[in-house]
Amino acid sequence: MTEEKVARLAALRAAKQTLPQAGTATTQPIEAAFNDRPAMTLQTFVLVLFAMGGGALTAAVVVPMWFPALSASLLGPSPKAFWYLSRSSALIAYILVWLSMVFGLLMTNKLARLWPSGPTAFMLHQHTSLLGLGFALFHALILLGDRYIGYTIAQLVIPFASTSYQPLWVGLGQLAFYGLALVGLSFYAKQWIGRTMWRAIHFLSFALFGLALAHGIASGSDSSELWVRALYWLTGSTVCWLTIYRVAVAYLSRPLKHQSAAQTKM
Repeated sequence: MTEEKVARLAALRAAKQTLPQAGTATTQPIEAAFNDRPAMTLQTFVLVLFAMGGGALTAAVVVPMWFPALSASLLGPSPKAFWYLSRSSALIAYILVWLSMVFGLLMTNKLARLWPSGPTAFMLHQHTSLLGLGFALFHALILLGDRYIGYTIAQLVIPFASTSYQPLWVGLGQLAFYGLALVGLSFYAKQWIGRTMWRAIHFLSFALFGLALAHGIASGSDSSELWVRALYWLTGSTVCWLTIYRVAVAYLSRPLKHQSAAQTKM
């Protein structure tokens, strides 16, 4: 055997040893997202929802019913306080959902290695998602205190049950909330539903984010404000750009994966 053949065989053996390690490194953030324990315990998540929902019900129903004088002094001459609370909490919920999308895409695009690191991105991805659900729940239930439209609890929790104000876009927002709740709960059920189902549920996030964005633009009373429109443009374009980048990287990496597999078999 010549020295040239020996050197070639040694190079092939080295390639076989290094290629799997490189593959493991590139998929580490996704593996961490599936295998790591949830960043927020289920008990904490339920407490957050109870706190946000209970706080909204207390402010919108209990205080006006039991302490009408206190409620009148807090609301003042303008009865729009509950509407303002609903709109502000809606924007906070939307921003949190957007951040969850961004951190999730950073993990799958491997950009999380640059900032803020894979484990940190996963933690922020989950925390922002679950907190966004809490603020979305507050956004809906606080409207029970608004007397202009006069929502009932059934109209707030059943999609398309209300025809008083933007029924289509409000109903789509309600569907987005339930869909995002399903995505959030999948964090705690991933060991039982399996990787394939977990990933399929998470892919729904793209459509659900689009529904939430459309809901905010079409039914938000402050969507005509310049800064709100700028917020929607910035957040929507960010998610679109990161999604396109993710698809492009996945498409361009296919030939490299096939080439690596072929070299491994040699």
